[in-house]
Order: sequence, then structure tokens, then C-alpha cells
Amino acid sequence: MLIDPNDIAAFCEVLRKGGQKVVFTNGCFDILHAGHVTYLEKARSFGDCLVLGLNTDASVRANKGPTRPINSELDRAKVVGALKAVDYVVLFGEQTAEALIAKVKPDIYVKGGDYTLETLPEAKIVQSYGGRVEFVQMVAGRSTSNVIRKIQQGENE
Repeated sequence: MLIDPNDIAAFCEVLRKGGQKVVFTNGCFDILHAGHVTYLEKARSFGDCLVLGLNTDASVRANKGPTRPINSELDRAKVVGALKAVDYVVLFGEQTAEALIAKVKPDIYVKGGDYTLETLPEAKIVQSYGGRVEFVQMVAGRSTSNVIRKIQQGENE
């Protein structure tokens, strides 16, 4: 379910008051692959509901370059929102999820194992209100960049 960014703070507060442990993660999720699915399933396992912050097209371009995203933000939201592990999707246009994290105030914030507490700008915000940060190991060799490279080079799995 796609949630309006203006409503996300109140929405997550209702979830918490209902006794749900809110988990949050974020990213581009441009071309969905097995690594994404594995990551999102693991993120969801930390709590009762998973809110996914999805980068808008403009923020993907700012982070990844002018040839990305491949799929539009609404198409990406529809695809990730259809996954069993993802309960809610909210779009955000900044290069980091710091402002969104401050609104969502997740009990647990999940990011890939390629980050550390020191390299993750959102970690300080999560820790400031008593939330927890968890890191999930990425699936080796599974990335959108690898999928794009394989398509461009005509490679098979």
C-alpha cells in the first residue's frame, strides 16, 4: 500500500499504538531481483510490519546517475508493494532517508551490510529516540547494476 509522505508520521504512530513493531528500510529497488527479495524478507523478520522508503525518480538520478532509474517510481512502488514482505511503501525525494526516518521513527531501521553505523547518516536519528539499527548481509553477485550489465553484454545467468 502506497502511503502519502505527508501522512506517514501519523500512520506509523497509529501502527505503534496498535502494538506493532515498525521496521523501516529504504532504497531504489529499480530492477527487482533475488537479492532484493531476500533482503526485504530478512528486514520484515525484525518486526510486525515493514515500511519501505522508495527513492523518487529524481533522487535515484541524483544517487545513481542520469541513466537511472530504469523503471518509474510508481512502477517500482507497485512491484515492491506487491511483495509479501512489504506492508507499506512511501516515496521520498531526498538523497538520504534522514527526513523520512525522523517522521517514521521506526523501532528498527534495516540497511545492507555494505553500511556501518559510522557510514549510515540515518543511524544517529534512529539511535536518538531509542530505535535500533540492523544490518543485513547482501546476496553476493545480486545487484541492479549487475542485471543491467548482463543485459547490455547479452550474458546468461
